[in-house]
Amino acid sequence: MLIALLSNLLLLLFLPLRLLRRSFAFRRGGYIFLDVDARVVDHEPPKPPLIERWTRPQRPVLTIVSLQELARLLIADPRMKGLVIRVRSLSGGPSVIAAFRDVLVKLREAGKEVVVHAPMGADSAVMFLASAAKSIVVGPETQVAPLGYAAEMQFVKRTLDRLGIEPQVFARGTYKSAAEPLVREDMSPPQREQLEAILDTRHSLLVEALSERCGGDRSKAAQWIDEGPYGAVQAKELGLVDHVAYDDELDGLLGAPEGQSARLVSMHRYLRLKRPTRWRPVLGKPVVGLIEVHGPIVSDVRFSMGAAAAEEPITRAIRVARLDPRIRAVVLHIDSPGGSALASDRIHHEVERLAAEKPVVAYFSNVAASGGYYIAAPARSIIARPQTITGSIGVVATHFVLRGLLDKLGVTTDVVKRGARADMNSLARPLEDSERAVIEREIDAFYSTFLGVVARGRKRSVEDIEKLAQGRVYSGIDAHARGLVDELGGLDLALERATEMAGDPRLESVIIDPPRFSISPPPPQPVPQAVQSVLSALGLERLVGERLVLGLNLSQNERILLYEPLGSDGRTWFDRM
Repeated sequence: MLIALLSNLLLLLFLPLRLLRRSFAFRRGGYIFLDVDARVVDHEPPKPPLIERWTRPQRPVLTIVSLQELARLLIADPRMKGLVIRVRSLSGGPSVIAAFRDVLVKLREAGKEVVVHAPMGADSAVMFLASAAKSIVVGPETQVAPLGYAAEMQFVKRTLDRLGIEPQVFARGTYKSAAEPLVREDMSPPQREQLEAILDTRHSLLVEALSERCGGDRSKAAQWIDEGPYGAVQAKELGLVDHVAYDDELDGLLGAPEGQSARLVSMHRYLRLKRPTRWRPVLGKPVVGLIEVHGPIVSDVRFSMGAAAAEEPITRAIRVARLDPRIRAVVLHIDSPGGSALASDRIHHEVERLAAEKPVVAYFSNVAASGGYYIAAPARSIIARPQTITGSIGVVATHFVLRGLLDKLGVTTDVVKRGARADMNSLARPLEDSERAVIEREIDAFYSTFLGVVARGRKRSVEDIEKLAQGRVYSGIDAHARGLVDELGGLDLALERATEMAGDPRLESVIIDPPRFSISPPPPQPVPQAVQSVLSALGLERLVGERLVLGLNLSQNERILLYEPLGSDGRTWFDRM
């Protein structure tokens, strides 16, 4: 409370200077300038610990949330003419890039000029984004290549055969194809069918976007795709782009007099000066919690080359959301292809407990398939982008037998065991028929559980869900048509739905940064009156059931203080999580 009061006092002291600086910072008729050369994500990830930020500097990211904030401010600002985006490289999933494009469409429809400058040329992703602009500028001698999309798979069956490695695959679902590269030399007809459906969606959306460049003529847009790539000059002649220019020639295209620079102000400076003053709340205020499930779902992370959705921190964050009374609703931000069945089930259990007490909305970003869909099933509403890959309601498991490889290497294996199946998981021998039957039984059981979880969440019969399951993946638009997704839209729509369900559309959203260890409920204990009196005087107490939860400052790396007894002597302690 004291820190919040001091912060607000400082903000108040510098407010006149801030307002004065804002008044003279921007000249009429100028443009906001955004240089895109980093990954684009939906929202700002939680900040790592301070020492990690010092030792391992993080590469900046561009967020859809900041772009949407920019659009709101820019549309309401009559002095600024529009937005100039220089795209050096564009990295981000298809759903995120589609959300970026929606921002440009909103600006253009509000009468703001949008210029996309691609000095290094433009591929399908850049052209999909840039097609929303009023003007597209590419660098000379570059290539404009909206070639469409392809799904390519490598099959390693022959390699494994030569090495003497035998994969034993157990799968439920005609379309559950994750292990196909191990046991086939080409795509199965079901795999080809589902990939073609997904590519149909993405290709159709690209055609629709490019058709805006030629008066809505979809056949011409499809021809542009099929006959590419093009040199910059040829692309201009066809109407794919508007101008071919070097960086120093861009000022003239923006209307600057010869020899002068265009009036440009960086997006980050504009936001810093234009966004409203954010007063720190003295007392905790209600919020919508945002919980990330990004990357493959695993029980634990010991080593990872990228993002991973580890069970324990995610379940902790869900428990925080359930226990903290300030969190009125929760959005699960899912960008995961699935993974461990056990970890998915344990996360699902916590989501189900949360959904029994508070509204939960699931937002599917680029991919939310298999375990990613499993954990979202209890949500009151599921929202996805048309480009999202989702579904894959099925099960697959693989047991590798290295007997042939060991023989080639001259390695022999001998075993001593007690228990008929004690060496069942050995890589040196294949599974016996009775052991295979056990695994088949477990696979059947989990597939049945998966169907039941989805049927319960979607409020449909298991028979209906089984027709949609079979391990098949869908685009977001196809999943919506089949009732596996409730609405098509972005993270902003998911947050809007969560605030509506919470009964307060003014609620802000905050990322729930998972605490560092478990918050399993302690045995019920009364809170000593002395402790309660002090906390009441400070305005910090939050009583949840039989325990005291102090929640503070969700917006800055959420930490919860739990009051628990320490031993039988009645002493107490506070534990920072």
